[in-house]
Amino acid sequence: MGRLQDYTSDHREFPWPDLLATWSWLLPRELTVWIMNRFGDLFLVMTDGSVHMLDVGAGSLKRLADNRDDFAHRIDEDDNANHWLMIPLVDQLVQAGRGLKAGECYSYWQLPLLGGDYTVENTKVVTVEHHYKAFGPIHERLKDVPDGTRIQFKVERDG
Repeated sequence: MGRLQDYTSDHREFPWPDLLATWSWLLPRELTVWIMNRFGDLFLVMTDGSVHMLDVGAGSLKRLADNRDDFAHRIDEDDNANHWLMIPLVDQLVQAGRGLKAGECYSYWQLPLLGGDYTVENTKVVTVEHHYKAFGPIHERLKDVPDGTRIQFKVERDG
């Protein structure tokens, strides 16, 4: 396994309140963005100190640990690091010459929630802003739709 920084992105300069506005239906008002993996999934620290993961591909918020120390222990258990940081897929993308520039993250041609695979072929590079602002509203609209429901999207361009 590589170093943590090989699978995470520097997020300190991002305008998080703006970027996460379309996720307000899922996220609490107060939180701290702690770690961002290369797919834009966030490890968030809540006001009680617990660590949760915002999985953008699945549109879910899952509690992972009671606190940062507990998270540091749990990430080393079983296959957690591979899953949480998407290590195998990031390695494949880097090997294929698909690196990231500042302000970019990996994203999906087809969301995993909608049947997209976690593969190199289903991965694209987008701006971090696009990643959050595009997928938050989609997941919000789908959150109460039963599994197996046929859905159709109408894509409209601004301007």
